[in-house]
Amino acid sequence: MTLSTITIDVQTDEKKIPAAIHWSASDTGADKKQAAKAMMIAFWDAAEKAALRIDLWTQDMMVDEMADFFYQTLMTMADTYGRATQYNDQVDEMKQFARDFYTRFREKQLKENKAQ
Repeated sequence: MTLSTITIDVQTDEKKIPAAIHWSASDTGADKKQAAKAMMIAFWDAAEKAALRIDLWTQDMMVDEMADFFYQTLMTMADTYGRATQYNDQVDEMKQFARDFYTRFREKQLKENKAQ
């Protein structure tokens, strides 16, 4: 059995707000830590039947980057759910929600930009 290790370093400012996130994984072959502006990690606690989550983003994460991050995360969550269940109808619904979410975000951004 092989052991893989994922390491996450979060640097915070004096108010405990994330200023930098770096991560590395033993199986990637990369010798340097990778920078990230945001992260979402979820663990399933089978005993409690609950998701345990860590959601962090740095202070320099822009709103448009957050929308991209959520859109891509929703799409990959749908893919993962599909591989696990083969419930393609629900996968399609999840992906449609992600597309609608992103479309509404872009429309909101356009309105805000025109108002300025």
